[in-house]
Amino acid sequence: QVQVVESGGGLVQAGGSLRLSCAASGRTFSNYVMGWFRQTPGKEREFVAGISRSGIVSYYADSVKGRFTISRDNAKNTGYLQMNSLKPEDTAVYYCAASNRAYVTKISADYNYWGQGTQVTVSA
Repeated sequence: QVQVVESGGGLVQAGGSLRLSCAASGRTFSNYVMGWFRQTPGKEREFVAGISRSGIVSYYADSVKGRFTISRDNAKNTGYLQMNSLKPEDTAVYYCAASNRAYVTKISADYNYWGQGTQVTVSA
């Protein structure tokens, strides 16, 4: 099993940037696909970005393409989500998740391990 813990959330003005981190412990992080999801009250949890075990393949929700970058440093057992050009609609609790699947997936149910979430608030 693997445990993941997010950090780096906060309050930022529209147009600003934040970088979220996902620190993993337990089994080797490189064994897991990593994804980022976000959720606001009353809304479904939304896929944001995913990255393959090697870090070679990644993909994004259309709403964040060109603004967010997912990455991972397996030597540090850490994943990242760089968020640029933030918009108020990006406001949410952001979750890091790890999946036993062999390939990148955008399906929440495919992720086996979840962090506690970190709040990102973007003011207009």
